[in-house]
Amino acid sequence: MNASLPSADTLRTALGAVLDGLPPRQAAQAVERLIANYRGVTPTDAPVLRDRSDVAAYAAYRMPATFEAVRGALAALADAAPVWAPATHTDIGGGTGAASWAVAEAWEGAARTTVLDWAEPALAIGAELARGVFDADWRRERIGGALRLADTDLVTVSYVLNELTETDRTALVTEAARAARAVVIVEPGTPGGYERIIAARGLLIEHGFTVAAPCPHSGACPIAPGTDWCHFAARVSRSSLHRKVKGGSLPYEDEKYAYVAATRFPVTPAASRVIRRPQIRKGQVLLELCGRDGLARETVTKRHGALYKEARDAEWGDPWPPAED
Repeated sequence: MNASLPSADTLRTALGAVLDGLPPRQAAQAVERLIANYRGVTPTDAPVLRDRSDVAAYAAYRMPATFEAVRGALAALADAAPVWAPATHTDIGGGTGAASWAVAEAWEGAARTTVLDWAEPALAIGAELARGVFDADWRRERIGGALRLADTDLVTVSYVLNELTETDRTALVTEAARAARAVVIVEPGTPGGYERIIAARGLLIEHGFTVAAPCPHSGACPIAPGTDWCHFAARVSRSSLHRKVKGGSLPYEDEKYAYVAATRFPVTPAASRVIRRPQIRKGQVLLELCGRDGLARETVTKRHGALYKEARDAEWGDPWPPAED
């Protein structure tokens, strides 16, 4: 049995151990360079993580946020398929394994995980971070159009598509659809990230998948191209070490992300989903929703009784109306 259960706190503890002894200035310089690559386009056959120091800095900079974003997407999948659990999981471009931590937490380490990445230093530190928490096979693979996967229950692809050409993105999503029973793809919550998610969503549907989340349906997205983009936010607690490496002072940050979770098995998507932060005003809550009939606005007031309290507690990304107990 694993000594520790995977969680945000366990991950922060593991990161602290890996970063112990790395001078803060060296870590900060590595983070600055990695930020420039994160915001640009870097082919995955030319890894930006060159050595252990780079990987340690990257892990401190990105792992907590990636973990929380993937965690949010997996929670939505679990809501739509509450009795399903993956026995096997493949983490494409998993690097140090943030998505694998989220999968291990969601299903209590039940899935046999394989992490695929091009950067050997990332795989090495990923294995070190996960030791004693969950089991995984860490394999060096070039992430691109030529990748071939073993059949698996769940594939995760987090913050990877931006690193690929459009041709390779199409090939990778197609291969994931061939190999998996469920696919979860997460990208930055930017207009570009949303566009990549919409393209991947279309491919998954084309290959026989049903959208489990965030969408309440598998039809066309009701957002007119170029007018807006669908994304969500995950609150990330920042340790003192995390704040030092990122140069911030607040004890938290919000990670904006876009995602799609789709399956080859039956699911029950939310009737609608809150797609903006609820606006709480005196005696009423304004909700922006995406439902099976498209975009809608709903105002919930005190006269709605118990539903009003539910609306006040609703968060961006939640299903609506709330499930009955």
